Amino acid sequence: MTVGALFDEAAGGYDEARRRLVPGLDGLYAAMLDRLPVDADRPLRVLDLGAGTGLLSAEISGRFPRATITLVDLSVEMLRVARRRFAQSSGRFEFRVMDFARKELPSGYDLVVSALSIHHLTDGDKRELFEKAHGALVAGGIFVNLDQVQGETPEEERAYEEWWLRGVREAGASEEDLAGAFRRRRADKNATLKDQLRWLGEAGFEGVGCALQDHRFAVYGGRKGIAGSYNGKESDG
Repeated sequence: MTVGALFDEAAGGYDEARRRLVPGLDGLYAAMLDRLPVDADRPLRVLDLGAGTGLLSAEISGRFPRATITLVDLSVEMLRVARRRFAQSSGRFEFRVMDFARKELPSGYDLVVSALSIHHLTDGDKRELFEKAHGALVAGGIFVNLDQVQGETPEEERAYEEWWLRGVREAGASEEDLAGAFRRRRADKNATLKDQLRWLGEAGFEGVGCALQDHRFAVYGGRKGIAGSYNGKESDG
């Protein structure tokens, strides 16, 4: 089954399941928003890659009421849910069914964001996407990604997996939730945080760093064209 088909299948109950299957999701979203050092009243242009049902776009549109957001996803059904979510304020949102790993990205954005999507790409495609995200931003624009990361060692990877299973069960994940998660995880191609920070630097981003890491999940990114530190720990890679 293709990645798009896997997520088409999951679209109906995805919002509720995501909160059970990603421990600390609200805190991770908050870390993303807190690392966007821009005036909340600015009329920002935002590109959300792998936008799914629009959960991250909803958080961003709430923080930045004048933002216009382009939601890109491979799954028709996921974007169908997103369209319903934003039906009352459709003028602020654009929806594109697109394989962003294979197509050029639109340009001119102040923010490029992604949540729990880029880990489905091969390492080579991740590196290419980071270059494309850099090209999609205006000077001074910011890229922030919330995603899964691979442990640096087999021992760390096992610890991440044990932590995740414990956390989702404590959050009330059902056997059906877990079965769906394990089906979708067949498409996972996680990379280490250290490697991804290095690839961002190689793509041209400045001030590359990780704002928050909670075991398997990390919030990281950089800025285009302005020297200085990203609001997080600096990359040592």
